[in-house]
Amino acid sequence: MTEVQKLAEFVHSRDYKDLSEKAVLELKIRLLDALGCAIGALEGKPVKMLKAQLDDFGGNPLVSLVGGGKTAPDRAAFYNSALVRYLDFNDSYLAKNETCHPSDNIGSVLAAAQYADKDGKDFLTALAIAYQVQCRLSDVVPVRDKGFDHTVQGAYGAAAGAAFALGLDAGKTANAIAIAGTAYNALRVTRTGNLSNWKGLAFPSTGWTSTHSAFLAMRGITGPEEVFEGNKGFKETISGDFKIDWEKENLEKVTDTITKKYNAEIHSQATLEGIQDLMMMYYFDPKDISKIVLNTFDVAFNIIGGGEEGSKKNISTKEEADHSLPYMMAVLLLDGNVLPAQYLPERILKEDVQQLLQKVQVNQKKEYSDRFPKEMACDITITLNDRKEFHIDKKDYKGFISRPASWELIVEKFNHLSSAFADASLRGKIISTVKNLENYRIKFLMELLEKVQVPAQNKNLKIHSTLKLNYHGRKK
Repeated sequence: MTEVQKLAEFVHSRDYKDLSEKAVLELKIRLLDALGCAIGALEGKPVKMLKAQLDDFGGNPLVSLVGGGKTAPDRAAFYNSALVRYLDFNDSYLAKNETCHPSDNIGSVLAAAQYADKDGKDFLTALAIAYQVQCRLSDVVPVRDKGFDHTVQGAYGAAAGAAFALGLDAGKTANAIAIAGTAYNALRVTRTGNLSNWKGLAFPSTGWTSTHSAFLAMRGITGPEEVFEGNKGFKETISGDFKIDWEKENLEKVTDTITKKYNAEIHSQATLEGIQDLMMMYYFDPKDISKIVLNTFDVAFNIIGGGEEGSKKNISTKEEADHSLPYMMAVLLLDGNVLPAQYLPERILKEDVQQLLQKVQVNQKKEYSDRFPKEMACDITITLNDRKEFHIDKKDYKGFISRPASWELIVEKFNHLSSAFADASLRGKIISTVKNLENYRIKFLMELLEKVQVPAQNKNLKIHSTLKLNYHGRKK
């Protein structure tokens, strides 16, 4: 058997009974978390452009779109995945040399499951498969340092999850994974330099095409059977040699993923909680700050701190802002929060935050790098003009593996993000359906999500900007 055939046998042989109670709960938490992010993103400018294209091109109305309407399953996977991803507020998985967002797979698995009229048990199993495949490949085959994006491993996960949701046999599942893995190897330039809209659309595009691959395989289209080990295959051209014994794998990787407390890139989360802790412990005016020094681990420094992926102090767009430690630290100090409102153009370009972010110095510290990913270690020192200093050490945050977010906390986050788009009754039905998803068909959940509506006058922006900080910290 080829390696992709062994992976396909693993996928095809899985069952809901393979999931632990903890895994089921965490999958539901990740789903509700992602749906909150999706609903909260409905007014995102790139998302609206994508919707305009879907409306223009059309598509057989077989699968639901969050916010209303139906389209072809692969296009629905693209759009719904874009909603999940746009705010950059969804979950993450931290491997030593790779970080991914496994809830990116949700759009693909929902589309395939609704098309095949599957129930919640089948959906949760398919989603667990997508998580397992993407996260395990991230563990053993990091590609970031080779110039490739984390969506590379995601193509295998999304195709595997979609194939299971469609009920494909092992042979067709192997073809689905092989097609996706061969065709969709994206470049890391997506997340370096001056960031573009593509940062938030890269995985949705992978989800779209990987779902499409599963449907092609369903029709009988074959893919390269030696996608991993073959001549000019994945190992030879990108990854180098690696081994995963899929016969020994389970469906528990979702329990190792983490959720975001702040609307910010994942490696910033402990730092931002540290900033907020200092704000809770001491009173000081951000206008009096002369310097902010952050010592952090190498991944945070390189991706969002001004290291190998470029300077993070020339900030003018949302995509640049939510991948800039200096910006996120500065705006938190000024606003007391980091939510979607902190990424509005008029907020990003204000003089107060633009000046304060220039006072942030980010350094990498080997001790902290050695402790990653088991910890998100960092230390922060804020110095005022009168030379008074405030210092804090951090190793995690609320939402990390060591301090996981509860169902109740994610419900609160969901309500915060969706309240402008869905009334209390609809939100309650969505929450209840996700909580008891094993008792529903996916079609029922998607029909609820169709009822979500964009407010007439951008009320969401006002709501996001005035959220109480019992979830995120003190109110300014």
